[in-house]
Amino acid sequence: MKKILLFFPFLFVTVSFAQKQDSITLKSFSDEIMLRGNCYEDLRVLTKTIGHRLSGTEAAAKAVTWAKKTLENAGADSVWLQPALVPKWVRGTESLKISFNGNDFENIPLLSLGNTEGTGGKALNAQIVRVPDLEAFAEMTEMQVKGKIIFFDYHFRQDIINTFEGYGDAVIYRWKAVNEATRKNAAAVIIRSVSTGPDDQPHAGSSHYDDGVQHIPAVAIGNLSADRLAEICRNKQPNATLISNCKFEQPVLSYNVIAEYRGMEKPNEYMVVGGHLDSWDVGEGAHDDGAGIVQSIEVLRTFSRMKIPLKHTLRIVCFMNEENGMKGGLAYNDSAMSHNEKHIFALESDAGGFSPRGFGLEMKDSLKLVVKSWKNLFLPYGVYDFEQEDSGVDISPLVKRGIPGAGLLPDSQRYFDLHHSDNDVFEAISQRELKLGAFAMTALIYLVDQNFQSIKPINN
Repeated sequence: MKKILLFFPFLFVTVSFAQKQDSITLKSFSDEIMLRGNCYEDLRVLTKTIGHRLSGTEAAAKAVTWAKKTLENAGADSVWLQPALVPKWVRGTESLKISFNGNDFENIPLLSLGNTEGTGGKALNAQIVRVPDLEAFAEMTEMQVKGKIIFFDYHFRQDIINTFEGYGDAVIYRWKAVNEATRKNAAAVIIRSVSTGPDDQPHAGSSHYDDGVQHIPAVAIGNLSADRLAEICRNKQPNATLISNCKFEQPVLSYNVIAEYRGMEKPNEYMVVGGHLDSWDVGEGAHDDGAGIVQSIEVLRTFSRMKIPLKHTLRIVCFMNEENGMKGGLAYNDSAMSHNEKHIFALESDAGGFSPRGFGLEMKDSLKLVVKSWKNLFLPYGVYDFEQEDSGVDISPLVKRGIPGAGLLPDSQRYFDLHHSDNDVFEAISQRELKLGAFAMTALIYLVDQNFQSIKPINN
């Protein structure tokens, strides 16, 4: 018993000294990024000279070229392109007119849901039937639905404080409603946008068709238009005219952009940091996910500029096609498996460029305890939440194979005001908040590099 009592004070002193040194190192990263970081200017160039960049488009190809050059300038030891065959979905022209007063038709802002098919340019004339949720729709007969446009009036729940939980609750209507409607021979679907914003901006995002169902049109409208439509539908079934030209074209060869900052001790063991280079075809893709891309590049730039020797090799991956296919994430995982590469960690930033509040952790409990032991190092920077279990879509194939993963968790209260809409522009980004997120990522990677070395990496 006496030996144990003597050992604990020594351990406390050792840990405290190590954390003090880490604290000094992290402050040097913060100073470098906040005073000299380039991620905000990188984002300005990406959003203002290229803009939105849906997979398979010319803009997405320009973004690949931009990312390769930017990573080279950031001090990468090597940069290369990794092929990924991506879907090409084209929106085309679209319009929705609704007769609110029974006579005149009024144009309503809309966005066709991604990966759906339109009306082929022909006018679809039908009555609108409102339903509050999928449970109410399940009670309706086919006779009540057939040939009608079904308006799913499901609100993003304001009482759920964690907005990503609220998103998970509401996004079912973007993903699933069209399939339920087409099984009862509906003509088309309108959903209330998956949005927290009290405005009339429609929000895009992916939908899909189940195997064997008819491909009917599906569109989203903004919250203000949805409020008006809901009010009218309480007394009657208004007429509407929908025209859309969205469709799939042949897949396009695109690329992940990958850069390495070589490790000194274990160069063949990898830490992945990334975001997705593509965006939806509205707005400028600033928060989703230009922010994650430039923050990831800033991580590499910081280590290179400060000449920080890492033990393991850092890989920055600008993934392509997260929004409507995840082909980039799958391509990276397939390549890692085929080359038998060893990964010790993966980190993704794909939740916006607001102030960092924590990291979601998807890893064994023993590793979670290691990461949570660093909490006091992050507290001076407003980063405190290590209890959630989110990581990221693009790194999910790695995480599913047991590789420890994490996702940056920024303050999300405004994120779904902007997400997948024309509101997601460079002007909605704060320079300080963006840089703080880049710092938090840099700090986490440094601590993982220094402390995960004794953990046997997974042989892929």
